[in-house]
Amino acid sequence: MKIIKWFLSLLISGLFFINPASTQDLRDKNRIKTGQVDEKGAIRDKNGIKTGQFDEDGAIRDKNGIKTGNIDKDGAIRDKSGIKIGEVEEDGTVRDKNGIKLGKIEENGTVRDKSGIKIGTAEGMDKKRAAVLFFFK
Repeated sequence: MKIIKWFLSLLISGLFFINPASTQDLRDKNRIKTGQVDEKGAIRDKNGIKTGQFDEDGAIRDKNGIKTGNIDKDGAIRDKSGIKIGEVEEDGTVRDKNGIKLGKIEENGTVRDKSGIKIGTAEGMDKKRAAVLFFFK
Protein backbone atom coordinates (compact mmCIF):
# COMPACT_ATOMS: atom_id res chain seq x y z
CA MET A 1 0.00 0.00 0.00
CA LYS A 2 2.88 2.38 0.76
CA ILE A 3 4.29 1.81 -2.72
CA ILE A 4 0.97 2.67 -4.34
CA LYS A 5 0.68 5.87 -2.30
CA TRP A 6 4.26 6.81 -3.17
CA PHE A 7 3.65 6.18 -6.90
CA LEU A 8 0.43 8.22 -6.83
CA SER A 9 2.20 11.08 -5.06
CA LEU A 10 4.83 11.11 -7.82
CA LEU A 11 2.13 11.19 -10.48
CA ILE A 12 0.31 14.03 -8.75
CA SER A 13 3.48 16.02 -8.13
CA GLY A 14 4.49 15.75 -11.78
CA LEU A 15 7.85 14.14 -11.04
CA PHE A 16 6.88 11.02 -12.96
CA PHE A 17 4.58 10.93 -15.93
CA ILE A 18 3.82 8.81 -18.95
CA ASN A 19 3.31 10.71 -22.18
CA PRO A 20 2.16 8.40 -24.98
CA ALA A 21 2.27 11.27 -27.48
CA SER A 22 5.96 12.00 -27.04
CA THR A 23 8.69 12.77 -29.54
CA GLN A 24 9.81 9.82 -31.65
CA ASP A 25 13.46 9.60 -32.63
CA LEU A 26 14.90 8.43 -35.93
CA ARG A 27 18.22 6.64 -35.60
CA ASP A 28 20.70 5.20 -38.04
CA LYS A 29 21.95 1.60 -37.94
CA ASN A 30 24.44 2.57 -35.20
CA ARG A 31 21.64 4.07 -33.05
CA ILE A 32 22.90 7.62 -33.67
CA LYS A 33 20.02 10.09 -33.69
CA THR A 34 19.39 11.50 -37.16
CA GLY A 35 16.09 13.27 -36.54
CA GLN A 36 12.75 13.16 -34.79
CA VAL A 37 9.03 13.65 -35.18
CA ASP A 38 7.29 15.44 -32.33
CA GLU A 39 3.79 14.93 -30.95
CA LYS A 40 2.39 17.56 -33.34
CA GLY A 41 3.91 15.89 -36.43
CA ALA A 42 6.82 18.31 -36.88
CA ILE A 43 9.78 16.63 -38.58
CA ARG A 44 13.11 17.81 -37.18
CA ASP A 45 16.72 17.07 -38.06
CA LYS A 46 19.29 15.89 -35.52
CA ASN A 47 19.81 19.50 -34.38
CA GLY A 48 16.11 20.08 -33.77
CA ILE A 49 15.59 22.28 -36.82
CA LYS A 50 12.18 21.81 -38.42
CA THR A 51 12.46 20.29 -41.90
CA GLY A 52 8.85 19.32 -42.52
CA GLN A 53 5.47 18.36 -41.14
CA PHE A 54 3.11 15.38 -41.07
CA ASP A 55 -0.48 16.63 -40.87
CA GLU A 56 -3.31 14.67 -39.24
CA ASP A 57 -5.07 14.34 -42.61
CA GLY A 58 -2.05 12.58 -44.16
CA ALA A 59 -0.50 15.60 -45.88
CA ILE A 60 3.29 15.85 -45.91
CA ARG A 61 4.69 19.39 -45.92
CA ASP A 62 8.13 20.91 -46.30
CA LYS A 63 9.65 23.34 -43.79
CA ASN A 64 7.75 26.22 -45.42
CA GLY A 65 4.38 24.49 -45.12
CA ILE A 66 4.13 23.63 -48.81
CA LYS A 67 2.46 20.29 -49.47
CA THR A 68 4.96 17.82 -50.96
CA GLY A 69 2.94 14.63 -50.73
CA ASN A 70 0.35 12.59 -48.91
CA ILE A 71 -0.02 9.36 -46.99
CA ASP A 72 -3.35 7.67 -47.69
CA LYS A 73 -5.12 5.64 -45.01
CA ASP A 74 -4.60 2.49 -47.08
CA GLY A 75 -0.80 2.99 -47.00
CA ALA A 76 -0.34 4.57 -50.44
CA ILE A 77 2.31 7.29 -50.52
CA ARG A 78 1.70 10.02 -53.10
CA ASP A 79 3.72 12.94 -54.43
CA LYS A 80 2.44 16.52 -54.50
CA SER A 81 0.54 15.82 -57.74
CA GLY A 82 -1.29 12.89 -56.18
CA ILE A 83 0.66 10.28 -58.15
CA LYS A 84 1.37 7.10 -56.19
CA ILE A 85 5.12 6.73 -55.60
CA GLY A 86 4.96 3.84 -53.16
CA GLU A 87 3.08 2.05 -50.44
CA VAL A 88 3.39 0.53 -47.01
CA GLU A 89 1.66 -2.80 -46.58
CA GLU A 90 -0.08 -3.90 -43.39
CA ASP A 91 2.97 -5.94 -42.27
CA GLY A 92 5.32 -2.96 -42.78
CA THR A 93 6.71 -3.97 -46.18
CA VAL A 94 7.58 -0.86 -48.18
CA ARG A 95 7.24 -0.96 -51.98
CA ASP A 96 7.89 1.54 -54.75
CA LYS A 97 5.31 2.55 -57.36
CA ASN A 98 6.10 -0.59 -59.41
CA GLY A 99 5.60 -2.94 -56.46
CA ILE A 100 9.32 -3.57 -55.97
CA LYS A 101 10.25 -4.12 -52.33
CA LEU A 102 12.38 -1.35 -50.88
CA GLY A 103 12.47 -2.56 -47.30
CA LYS A 104 10.41 -3.16 -44.20
CA ILE A 105 9.44 -1.38 -40.99
CA GLU A 106 9.16 -3.99 -38.23
CA GLU A 107 6.75 -3.84 -35.29
CA ASN A 108 9.55 -2.79 -32.91
CA GLY A 109 10.54 0.11 -35.20
CA THR A 110 13.58 -1.54 -36.80
CA VAL A 111 13.96 -0.40 -40.41
CA ARG A 112 15.50 -2.85 -42.87
CA ASP A 113 16.46 -2.47 -46.52
CA LYS A 114 15.31 -4.87 -49.24
CA SER A 115 18.09 -7.32 -48.30
CA GLY A 116 17.01 -7.39 -44.66
CA ILE A 117 19.95 -5.34 -43.42
CA LYS A 118 19.17 -2.94 -40.58
CA ILE A 119 19.44 0.67 -41.75
CA GLY A 120 17.89 2.39 -38.75
CA THR A 121 15.12 2.60 -36.19
CA ALA A 122 11.90 4.55 -35.83
CA GLU A 123 10.70 3.14 -32.53
CA GLY A 124 7.10 3.98 -31.69
CA MET A 125 6.54 5.78 -34.98
CA ASP A 126 3.72 5.08 -37.42
CA LYS A 127 5.09 2.74 -40.12
CA LYS A 128 3.84 4.94 -42.95
CA ARG A 129 5.59 8.01 -41.58
CA ALA A 130 8.76 6.02 -40.96
CA ALA A 131 8.65 4.73 -44.56
CA VAL A 132 8.41 8.29 -45.91
CA LEU A 133 11.43 9.38 -43.88
CA PHE A 134 13.62 6.37 -44.69
CA PHE A 135 12.60 5.49 -48.25
CA PHE A 136 10.83 8.44 -49.92
CA LYS A 137 12.77 11.61 -48.98
